[in-house]
Amino acid sequence: LHRLFTQRKLPVTVFGVAKAMEDNPEAVAAMRAAGWEIASHGLRWIDYQDVSEETESAHIEEAIALPTRLTGTRPLGWYQGRTSPNTARLIAAEGGFVYDADSYADDLPYYAASGQLIVPFWLDANDMQRVALNGFTEGEQFFRYLRDTFDQLREEGGRMMSGGLHGRKAGRPARARAVARFVDHVIASGDAWLARRIDIARHWLEAYPR
Repeated sequence: LHRLFTQRKLPVTVFGVAKAMEDNPEAVAAMRAAGWEIASHGLRWIDYQDVSEETESAHIEEAIALPTRLTGTRPLGWYQGRTSPNTARLIAAEGGFVYDADSYADDLPYYAASGQLIVPFWLDANDMQRVALNGFTEGEQFFRYLRDTFDQLREEGGRMMSGGLHGRKAGRPARARAVARFVDHVIASGDAWLARRIDIARHWLEAYPR
């Protein structure tokens, strides 16, 4: 996936789990060299549904401090993935995140009641569907779904498509080939804005202030 995107000079947002970043400095260095955004994916890949507010708050602080030490800049985007009832409030209260992606509610950014900008994530055009019983079983299905999603949203105009990829899934050879076909299709359209999430968030804040 790194070769695929860097060869095409495409912008990427990586959701980095802080402890995984600490254990993989070469991967972090490659992301930084490519100019990719490294947003926070929390401290560890655990389910916070039943974690106390105090513990989760401490984990959020560490999930900011550790990547800041590793990269020299704090993460400006947040996506925990497996949230608690407190997560959105704690992130808004922390005050340093430009956007929160812990939402699947829309295909455009929006403002939460707290004032926090939400740049929604998708589980739809996402290689996690491969692990679902009725999900994508091979690369061609994944390519067609990504292509048709993009073409439909492009026809509607002004929409945002969010694709979710994982090295252990989309990084497998046949699926990586499907991703390559899709991004080449998007590039060939000639009028799509390929952007990191932080760039989308900053555009939204400027164009559609709360």
